[in-house]
Amino acid sequence: MSMIQSSRFLRNALALDAAACAATGLLLSLAAAPLSGLLGFPEAFLRGAGLVLLPCAAALAFLASRASLPRLAIYAVIGVNILWVADSLLILVAGWFSPSGLGIAFVLAQAAAVAVVTELEVIGLKRSSSAASFA
Repeated sequence: MSMIQSSRFLRNALALDAAACAATGLLLSLAAAPLSGLLGFPEAFLRGAGLVLLPCAAALAFLASRASLPRLAIYAVIGVNILWVADSLLILVAGWFSPSGLGIAFVLAQAAAVAVVTELEVIGLKRSSSAASFA
């Protein structure tokens, strides 16, 4: 397995991702009912999205705490984030929901934030060094 010695930059980017996932997950899961009316998305959809983010936040926090990581784990984080951005945009163009103007702004803002964090993780990965594989 290809391992990396994660740079401080990568660990900070992962910690930022974890914090954002936790905050958004808590917001969506605990305030789904009032947000549903404001954003124009079904309550169950918002709560489900929030509940998905909480274990992701825990996994990201774990990764952020490690000095040595499997390179594949970071590729997975980056890939899932790219998928999240693409799905966020798909939600707006597919017509599955009728979000309010605030809902559209919320989806675009969180997609942009995820894209920025993903780029920070890519930079952090590039700043990390390869580690010897332990068999």
